[in-house]
Amino acid sequence: MIEKASVRLGTPAGPRTRDALNVALVIPLQGPAGIFGPSCECCARLAAEEVNAESGVLGKELRLVLVDGGAPREQVATEIDALISGGVVDAVAGWHISAVREVVAPRIDGRVPYVYTALYEGGERSPGVFLTGETPNRQLRPALQWFAGELGIRRWTIVGDDYVWPRSSARAAHRYLRELGGEVCDEMYVPLGTKDFGQVLARVSASDCEAVLMLLIGDDAVLFNRAFTAAGLDRDHIRFSSLIEENVLLATGPENTRGLMTSAGYFEDLPTAYGLDFAAAYFRRFGPRAPVLNSLGESCYEGVRMLTELLRRAGTMDMDRIQATAEGLEYESPRGTVQIRDRHLKQRVFLAAADGLQWDVLQQLP
Repeated sequence: MIEKASVRLGTPAGPRTRDALNVALVIPLQGPAGIFGPSCECCARLAAEEVNAESGVLGKELRLVLVDGGAPREQVATEIDALISGGVVDAVAGWHISAVREVVAPRIDGRVPYVYTALYEGGERSPGVFLTGETPNRQLRPALQWFAGELGIRRWTIVGDDYVWPRSSARAAHRYLRELGGEVCDEMYVPLGTKDFGQVLARVSASDCEAVLMLLIGDDAVLFNRAFTAAGLDRDHIRFSSLIEENVLLATGPENTRGLMTSAGYFEDLPTAYGLDFAAAYFRRFGPRAPVLNSLGESCYEGVRMLTELLRRAGTMDMDRIQATAEGLEYESPRGTVQIRDRHLKQRVFLAAADGLQWDVLQQLP
């Protein structure tokens, strides 16, 4: 079951339903990242239905309360605060950009578990926050090493949206490239929702780089990819993004994906038993016209499953107990066997290249 948040800011919320454990599912329904929303919602719904078929959590039905993580970030934080303070939700989970997490985590302040499912820049240490997503040291660093070792690519230009994840990831890329004897030829940031990349592409062309590190979100990545091909830059430049998935690939179009690469912990086309079982369950539940199955949607499935396993192991909603029993928790997921270490999910990461509208998974990254 999934409901939209009914709390109105400034008005008291109703009490928790005693037979339910309510989880605020915070996913983008608008803005550049809104392209990911339908996949995220369906995957989280599938996880909740599976959990409830297994008798729920702590003897309760797990219910999802939908919150638009694409709204202005202070609005999202205020809504989450109201849902928790009003006794409407018992936990928070979902995929949303780091700029939202930065204001949501302090407002939650460890009162309830918060499972953040997006890949992110690393370093989150707020109380009660658990993270399923990839971080640059496991995702970006080995990818840059692969490009240097296998393709001899060491000169990069960075293009990112202007907020914390792109800027922090770019700082990490500078460090990693220095280790490899590489360099950043140019670096530029654009506002979220940018439509015109003409000046950016002119600088890419003039930068003498061999490849572009794309740190763009959703619709921004789509428009950049189309303009990149229209400018003829795909003939001589590789593009790598640690946040580009099947929705963006589909919207980009097959004619615009030459030389486009990514890395992630999950791909729909990853031929593992766990991944294939997950895809089969997803399409059985939602049919052939379901929203695209992708790594970001799967991360929301992962978030609901992680929350469930944390609570089952703790045997309580007590935050001290949840945090004390989390370390080393291991379970099976579409990503295979995963384990919680230092409140992060330890998992495999794979490198993939676009082949038209599909990802060709090349190898597991070290």
